[in-house]
Amino acid sequence: MNLNRSKDHPWNLKTPPSTSEYTMHTDEKDGKKILVCTVGKTVLHYDARCVEDLVKMLKKAGDWVELGGADEQKPAKEGTVEAWGRDSANPVGGWYGLKKGLRGRFGVYIPPLLEELGLCELEHNAKNNRIRAK
Repeated sequence: MNLNRSKDHPWNLKTPPSTSEYTMHTDEKDGKKILVCTVGKTVLHYDARCVEDLVKMLKKAGDWVELGGADEQKPAKEGTVEAWGRDSANPVGGWYGLKKGLRGRFGVYIPPLLEELGLCELEHNAKNNRIRAK
């Protein structure tokens, strides 16, 4: 799995319902590899290890898992990718999102990257999309 894309050559992705476009590239911050997600003028950062960790979680789940995207200030629906991405029981012990105030939406922006990398199957319905490991 090649998780190296520069700002000049990012992944061009769409949210699961294909309603919004965004880019993602890798960078380094505080000695940690991060994913930089740019949605319009908003820039979010996620710990890059989330890709490998999410794939492991999906394989363990063994079936479809709801995405459940939510902003940081809103609670995430239990049992969703979003809830897992902020749960103290996940491999990083909490949020994969790294920018305070913009740590949510993990279930919206990370799954399309996994699909682009060929690591999962992802639904593209208007609402309530799900993901599963390949």
